[in-house]
Amino acid sequence: MDDGELLRCLLQVIGRGVVPDKKIREVVGRGKNRIKAYNLFDGKHKLTDVSKKTGIDQGNLSRAASDWVETGIAFWIGEGDDARLLHIYPIPEKPPKDNQ
Repeated sequence: MDDGELLRCLLQVIGRGVVPDKKIREVVGRGKNRIKAYNLFDGKHKLTDVSKKTGIDQGNLSRAASDWVETGIAFWIGEGDDARLLHIYPIPEKPPKDNQ
């Protein structure tokens, strides 16, 4: 396991204990493409890649990413052209029955 994988594992374990799925959904929004975008931010994709894969305008996605970082459900790793967004943990596209 490399350092990046270890970081992702640790972040998911800690994130699940601190920020419930319901709170992440409130911040991300209900749109299927927004949830897909959030889940694609796994530290491996650039913002431009996620924009293309989801069809979300890059400016709108950048603003959403800033909101996600500000609320603590994602953070930037790397710098400049190497910067990637990393979510605290992925969420399923459909919420569990008890969250609806």
